[in-house]
Amino acid sequence: MEKRILGKTGLEVSALGLGCMGMSFGYGPAADKKTAIDLIRTAFERGVTFFDTAEVYGPYTNEELLGEALSPFRNEAVIATKFGFKNAKTSEGLDSRPQTIRAVAEASLKRLRTDRIDLFYQHRVDPNVPIEDVAGTVKDLIHEGKVKHFGLSEAGVPSIRKAHAVQPVTALQSEYSLWWREPEKEILPLLEELEIGFVPFSPLGKGFLTGKINENTKFDKHDFRNTVPRFAEENRKANQVLVDLLNTIAEKQEATNAQIALAWLLARKPYIVPIPGTTKLHRLEENIAAAHVQLSTQDLHEIEAALSQIEIQGHRYPEQSQKMIGK
Repeated sequence: MEKRILGKTGLEVSALGLGCMGMSFGYGPAADKKTAIDLIRTAFERGVTFFDTAEVYGPYTNEELLGEALSPFRNEAVIATKFGFKNAKTSEGLDSRPQTIRAVAEASLKRLRTDRIDLFYQHRVDPNVPIEDVAGTVKDLIHEGKVKHFGLSEAGVPSIRKAHAVQPVTALQSEYSLWWREPEKEILPLLEELEIGFVPFSPLGKGFLTGKINENTKFDKHDFRNTVPRFAEENRKANQVLVDLLNTIAEKQEATNAQIALAWLLARKPYIVPIPGTTKLHRLEENIAAAHVQLSTQDLHEIEAALSQIEIQGHRYPEQSQKMIGK
């Protein structure tokens, strides 16, 4: 698979990464451990070198899973993990105090079976801790060799600028896809200016853009999409128009909806590295194949024209979670 560079600090990763959250957390019961390890190792064999996790995914179990799966080829893989919640629980609120960052780093190193974290993100900006202190703490960890690169997740322009002035930010991870294009307004121009890489999570709209979800789909009781306004039945019905557009383009390209959605992201900027997640081998192979789908300038113009006529319905987060983003 083609490689891409994140940030001016030069972190080289595969053009598509693997988001590992759903193997342990968020979309219902955790995947079978052996199946998940096999999937991660297959991704690596197919050219994926960039793997994303966090202490809150589980909590803790996703890091442990990834650490075991990547142990045979740790030096050839890039691991990203995150800090920023009290006791690794989103329900307990934010905590990016320097002592917490250090404690998380030490614990994550053990769970990941490694001596360094390749990319260490602040999971959400903590309004109670100056971002300069956060960046300074990660800078110290980098000097100590425990962390290689600093990242932010769902941060807004002021925080990115302030953090970057203390310790260069290698990557911003935020939601970005055909059905959430807000980053194009202020975030992408800033990342270009500061030479920061962009790692879109939920590049397939939490599964919606694949075309496998409709207004009648029932989610597992533990699936967080039950709480997401955009996945309310009436909004799924309204947003089907976007899936229909993808169907049309995919048929013309002899590709799948998911492949078109990922190829569109890859075509946006050379420093964009999407991290689709899955627990299924056939979906993994489908996503990886998207790296070879070429959208022409004409294709991109057609998508842009069609998207301009579509208004996506529903917020992407519940109200409480919405308060934690873009600070």
